[in-house]
Formats: sequence, structure tokens, C-alpha cells
Amino acid sequence: MADRHRRRGARTVRGRAPRRRTPALGAALVMSGAFLAACGGDSGGARSLTWYVNPDAGGQAAIAERCTEEADGAYSIETAVLPREAAAQREQLVRRLAANDSSIDLMSLDPPFIPEFAEAGFLAEIPEDRVDGFTEGVVESAVVGSTWKDELVAVPFWANTQLLWYRKSVAEAAGLDMSKPVTWDQLVQAAQEQDKLLGAQGVRAEALTVWINALVASAGGEIITETDVGPEDVELGLAEDPAVRAAEVMQNIADSGVAGPAFSTQDEGASADRFESEQGGFMVNWPFVWPRALGAAENGTLDPSVPDDYGWTIYPRVEENEEARPPYGGINLGVGAFSENTDLAFDAAECITSEENQAEYFITNGNPASKAAVYDDPEVLEEFPMAPVIRDSLEQAAPRPQTAYYNEVSQSLQRVYHPPSSVTPGRTGERAADLIKAVLAKEQLL
Repeated sequence: MADRHRRRGARTVRGRAPRRRTPALGAALVMSGAFLAACGGDSGGARSLTWYVNPDAGGQAAIAERCTEEADGAYSIETAVLPREAAAQREQLVRRLAANDSSIDLMSLDPPFIPEFAEAGFLAEIPEDRVDGFTEGVVESAVVGSTWKDELVAVPFWANTQLLWYRKSVAEAAGLDMSKPVTWDQLVQAAQEQDKLLGAQGVRAEALTVWINALVASAGGEIITETDVGPEDVELGLAEDPAVRAAEVMQNIADSGVAGPAFSTQDEGASADRFESEQGGFMVNWPFVWPRALGAAENGTLDPSVPDDYGWTIYPRVEENEEARPPYGGINLGVGAFSENTDLAFDAAECITSEENQAEYFITNGNPASKAAVYDDPEVLEEFPMAPVIRDSLEQAAPRPQTAYYNEVSQSLQRVYHPPSSVTPGRTGERAADLIKAVLAKEQLL
């Protein structure tokens, strides 16, 4: 594994130019310039499509350039950059779409917001003859996350999931066989015995909702048990046994001391910081932690022995005999309902989500693909040796609650389940359910 810490030389595969990572700031400037160009309108050449993208390391802008070239004059794609936070992305898009903004041809959507956009009529209907092409060979969680009321309403683009990361030396010293599924209770015990940290995200933010949902789903439950109803009829599973068991896991981790002193403010980056330290033992987190550690080893800020000690496996189980349901995330593509170029936008979506573009995006930006075949790409495997585990995780991952009222649900959960040290099995879930119902009934504000 040590040879992965060397900066790899340029290479050409399948006739492509060498892949290069674009610095995030430079990518933002490039995409901001594209936004200005998009605002200038079509100059009479190829039909211009505007793709609203979440900030990345330039990967979506690069895909837009390649697809524009491949379109051979049929269309061109300009990118416009959305705010960095998912909630702010949602807010900007909702405001524009509520005003019937026709400039939004394509948009990169965080999966939890897809039902809201579909229910509001903000997404163009996907033609029936395109559905199979958009879903063939796509991991299960990405298809589910793009579906609302049994219809595909968005196009799976890239899919993300959390793995259980562990320091091999710590797991070995604790006597854990990581080739077999492990439970949260086993990890707490191992971390205590070895005086190491167990990383999870306890911050009052979307990361906390992600964790709560994964725990409830892994225990065999659902936060929302009936979603295709009006706000007054939403049925919740937060007082049922799986949610109670999930709360027990949260309470155990918060009280055990293995989560660290700043657990209530710990986000994904802070978890990765602690995992890289001498106290690192176990952690649930997204795949970004791997290129982050290799990059730090390359520039000399992290000893190469640290990433050499990294191991990875499927998310922890809540119950020994119940398969884990890891978090599902990523980005899917929506075509704007008010676009004047919907047919061309769907053509562009086919190009954007091609297997080759997904592999390129995975390698250069670290965002895993929604197409299962990408995980067998030799270049992907070279950069991300844990790719098969990511694919397996995505096949069993559980989307966050699919509801048109997701924002209200998530904010309510964050309010009641924070800090994790305050979670009480049998009470916290009931309080959260009461708050969600009151918010949806407009009886209480968040």
C-alpha cells in the first residue's frame, strides 16, 4: 500500500487524456465565469443549457465541457454554482423554481430534497422511454433515492455512502475479526479496552440526521412509515422499538467516553481529524477520508504509516443478526419543469451520467458512481481500493426519509436529538415525533 503515497505519473487510458484533480478554488472561479456566460443567454449557436451544480473540485464543469464537445453542436452546457451548504442550495433553487425560472435546465439535487421538488411540480417528467437507460446497472439505493410515488423523477448521477473505517492495528489488538460484520456495541467495547476513539457525527447539522436514520434503519425501522400523504397524516416510527434501540446505541456511545470530549460539535471533518491522530481507532464516515489521508501523507503533514494502517468494511450493525443499512447520499440530476429545452436536457443527462464520466468523476473528485460497473474500473480500483465495499454498501444503503416535508423533519430531529448525550431511549423519539407533527400542523416553529 505504501506505493500509493507517491504522486502518480500521468497516464492515458482508453484514449483519454491523463486525469488531473482541479483545485477547488480554481474550479469555483471557472464555474462562476460559466454562470456569467449562462446569464448572458444564447448567442445564436448551439442551444445553451444551464446546469446548476453544487460546489466540487471542478468535476462537474469538466463533464459539462466534455458533453458539450460530444454533442457536436446540438447543445452546449454552462454551469452555475450553487451555495456550498445543501440547505442553501435547496433554498436558492426553490425560490427560482417557484417563480417559474426557465433558466434552470439541469440541477444537481441532494437526494432528500427530491420528493419536495417532485411534489411541487419543479421537475420535468422523465419520458418513459428513457427510464430504463437511466436506471440500468445503477445501485439500488440510488434508484430508490431518485424515485417518488413509484416513478423515477430524477436521474441517478453519483452515489455516496459511509463505511466503517478502522485502524488495523487497533482492531487486531482488540481481537476483532473485521472480515465479519461488527456491531456498534462491539466497537464501543473495543475502543474502551484499547483507549481509542470511536468517530461518529454528533454535530447539530444534517450529519446528525444521517446518523439517526442509519441507526433506525439498521435496527429494522423507519423514521417515517407513511410518506405519500398530506402533512397532517404523516406517520412516524420514532416511538417504535427500532427507534428506541437506535437511541440506546446513541446514548451508549455518548456516555462511553469513546466519542471524545467535543462529540456534540463533531462533523465529518472533525471525525477524520481524530481518526488520523494517535487516538484513532474506529470511525463511520464518507470515502473522502481516504484521498484526504493520502494527500496529507504526500505533502508531509501525516506520517504515511497512518493511512497504511487504514482498514474499511461495511457500516456497523445495530443488532448482530440484522443487516446494517448504511447512509445513502450523493447527487442526482433534475431537469427543470420550466426549461424550454427539456429534451436536450435529458440528452445532456445521459451524457453526464455515462459510465465513463462517472468513473472520471470518481477518480478526479472522489465522488462514487451510481453505476455498479464503474467499481470494476482498474483506475477506480487503483485510486480507491475500497471501491467494492462502497458498491456493496450502496446496494444495502437506506435513503433518508422520503417526504415532501424533509426539511421540517430533519430540522426537528436535529433539535431534539442534540446533543447526543441528552438522548433517552423511550423518550427522545416520542419528543421528536411530537415536534415533527406540531411543525407540520403549523402549531410550532423551528
